[in-house]
Amino acid sequence: MTQLLIVTAVEPERDAVCRHLDARGDLLGWQAVSVADTPLGRVTVLAGGVGPAASAASTAAALANAGSTPFDLVLSAGIAGGFDVEPGGVVSATQIVFADLGAETPGFESASELGFGHDTYPVSPQIAAELAQRTRARLGSVLTVSTVTGTAATAALRRGRHPDARAEAMEGAGVAAAAVAAQTPVAELRTISNLVGPRDRSSWRIPQALDALAAAVRDLTSTPLEIR
Repeated sequence: MTQLLIVTAVEPERDAVCRHLDARGDLLGWQAVSVADTPLGRVTVLAGGVGPAASAASTAAALANAGSTPFDLVLSAGIAGGFDVEPGGVVSATQIVFADLGAETPGFESASELGFGHDTYPVSPQIAAELAQRTRARLGSVLTVSTVTGTAATAALRRGRHPDARAEAMEGAGVAAAAVAAQTPVAELRTISNLVGPRDRSSWRIPQALDALAAAVRDLTSTPLEIR
């Protein structure tokens, strides 16, 4: 039976993930979680906080407290901005990229280009493709940023550096860093609430994105999943 840890940022995302699951409240160490037994296996859902630091700390604590039943897969999940993916669409990450970790030079050099470690976390092609098939998701990079894009200029810069980017969010790289440190496979699944670009709240479709997230997790957990 697969042990799946799903990490969202905030409670509304957690609640959407659990909408179609028969979840019960529990504690994992000091953290409140929701737990459900599904055809895929046992699913533990954690609202780990906003941003890469909070998500890394929460994910690391959850993995450390798993005890005798370690997690087989960690999934960063939630809503996001989309690159060429319309609101309500789903994205399965082929890689998770910490897109603004680096230095202005006056251009931009990533942390890895500077020799300061990792800013890109590959996702197993088998896992990424399986998630995409089950949830009818687009495949591509999911960018993690500490400051959400709010202008067309910044969106163009992000897309110029990452032509295969499909979504932008704030937690995936933190979740991935914790999972990699614990030698646990990681993936990211995002549903789109708005297009990446000028910050226009009137264009946001958050309820639609949360509905899509609930449906994606329902479909993801409907059959067993082989991790390899």
